[in-house]
Amino acid sequence: MEFFLSEDALFLLIGLFLVGAVASLLAGARINDGGRVANAAAHAMAALGSVVGLGMAFPVLYRGRGVAWLYSGPFPLLELSFRIDGMGAYFLALASLVALLASVYGYGYLRHFIGSGRLGSFGFFYNLFVGSLLLIPIANQALFFLLVWELMSLASYFLVVFEHEKAENVRAGFVYFLMTHFGTAFIILACLLAYQATGSFSFDTWREAFGTLSPTGEAFILGFALIGFATKAGLIPLHIWLPEAHPAAPSHVSALMSGIMVKTALFMLFRFFFDFFQGARVEWGVTFLIIGSVSALLGILYANAERDLKRLLAYSTVENVGIITIAFGAGLTLFALGQERVALFALAAALYHLLNHAVFKSLLFLGAGSVVSRAGTRNLEAYGGLLRVMPYTATFFLVGSLAIAALPPFNGFVSEWLTFQVLFAGVIGSPLAVKIAFLIALTSLVFTSGLAVACFVKVFGTTFLARPRSAEAKAAKEVSWIMVVPMGVLALLSLVLGLASSPVLAGLTGIVASIGLTNPATLGFPFLEIVASRHAFADVLPLATVAILLIVILVAITVAVRLATRGRCVVIGSTWDCGFPLSGRNEITATSFSRSLVTIFRGILQPTKQSTIEYHDDQTRYFFKSVSIETGLRDVYRERLYRPVNAALHFLADRIRLVQTGNVNVYILYFALTFLGVLLWATHS
Repeated sequence: MEFFLSEDALFLLIGLFLVGAVASLLAGARINDGGRVANAAAHAMAALGSVVGLGMAFPVLYRGRGVAWLYSGPFPLLELSFRIDGMGAYFLALASLVALLASVYGYGYLRHFIGSGRLGSFGFFYNLFVGSLLLIPIANQALFFLLVWELMSLASYFLVVFEHEKAENVRAGFVYFLMTHFGTAFIILACLLAYQATGSFSFDTWREAFGTLSPTGEAFILGFALIGFATKAGLIPLHIWLPEAHPAAPSHVSALMSGIMVKTALFMLFRFFFDFFQGARVEWGVTFLIIGSVSALLGILYANAERDLKRLLAYSTVENVGIITIAFGAGLTLFALGQERVALFALAAALYHLLNHAVFKSLLFLGAGSVVSRAGTRNLEAYGGLLRVMPYTATFFLVGSLAIAALPPFNGFVSEWLTFQVLFAGVIGSPLAVKIAFLIALTSLVFTSGLAVACFVKVFGTTFLARPRSAEAKAAKEVSWIMVVPMGVLALLSLVLGLASSPVLAGLTGIVASIGLTNPATLGFPFLEIVASRHAFADVLPLATVAILLIVILVAITVAVRLATRGRCVVIGSTWDCGFPLSGRNEITATSFSRSLVTIFRGILQPTKQSTIEYHDDQTRYFFKSVSIETGLRDVYRERLYRPVNAALHFLADRIRLVQTGNVNVYILYFALTFLGVLLWATHS
């Protein structure tokens, strides 16, 4: 265990990902085997690196003693500074676990790209992406963090456009590239302002400067950080890249982007508001409550209206990020109001849902990848009946659906129930204005929970039940074991994290309590001691008892029904359907399932409908030859927010371009006027 707390482990972690990147690139270019060696090298080295990441996180979580390393960089302000504290270890463990399972799955998933000549470059960017994901939680200096953050963004861009022959993927990559750098610009501004206020890019110095910043300076730093990281997290209305980029990437990359990458933005928001600059005003907490409420409700509404399986899961990510933001905002508000005990509980709920979402959303994206690889399409209308031919995938996808729909005894229920409890506590113990914000969040969460159940009933029913609605679905087969095993592990984790809620919540409470401690060596949250003192928080929800009781009742009912019906003879006959032959055309489709919801919320969703009719005779038009109807949703964010901003930027750019005359004499005049202005400013100052 001591090895994983040493510098050797850090070098091994970085080295494995660098070797994986270079080895897969060279294997793809030099070995003429269609990319088999490159595929194996890319995913094997990423998996090994993830195991080392898990090894480095575990001793910190177990012993409650962090570590830090500092190396001078080649540039004066750049230091390679690492720090593994409680929060860092928690995110490092989470990222490593999902990356390990995604890498095992990805080796099997990408085998159908062998011979395409692109697996070498994929392995290069995949290792850089996973490596940067693991370095972000332990980066401890702003410039070094920005370097790793940019590496993560660029590497993930190349993974999004992996299938670049598809025009929609290139378009998705462009939107992702644009939005991610929009967010990065605000993050850089926040870091520069923090440097101006503290005189250092070191996160340790920022922690020590707590309480010395002016209210205006702190407001600008936190505001820029909120915009920058909210863009990466996919909070509405900065989410437009997310439903484009996640479906375009290979499915195990989508799992990493949805399960981990968007969480790095939430992790940094935790850092900025609770670790670096503590004591944010109550208005910030209310802001998070409102943003989270809007994102959660609109995210699940858009998910319900989707027919594209991976886009639906992407919108569901927007919803769950909104739920985490609600719990985070509740914690921030309650801290500002002096209710520290409940605030600690709220932040633990946020971390719990973050963990849960990483597990069940990764499971669902891997399940979606298996379905898409067999059916050849992401269109829910072309599935059906896959339960009989893909039983393992169907079972694990069902577990993920139950977990994300927050049904007991799975993990999603625990964290959502905790969030409900926190919101009720906020309603009871807050001033009137803040109480309204808590009520809005509570109402949003109620609607979101109900709509999530409807959404995943639609997904599972139209994908795995009834009859196949396409030839590809009818001919589908189960995926290989190397793709099934990671899904099975994630499904098991979804159940364990639900049943073992007490020790998990106790551990998370200890991690939250360690935030803000300047010296990582004095974190003081030994796991066993926290478990021993779990009565302080974890017994608020005796979920383990409830879950075990529920399982016992279900088993008892099953046994009773079996005993009561054991003597009966079941006759299976053909279904009568008014004389028509039964086929996939007789079934309820994804569109028809969600039609009522889309109609009820048409004011928000803005549905569109286009009909095309072809007649046999253009003159009489009594008999039509064919009728086609295409339904969709208006992209109100592009139309009403991004296009006006784009038009305004073009207008300003045209005006500014007027100064570019091409005349050297004019440029010299600009220089002289600027020089004169600077002299006048220096004289007066």
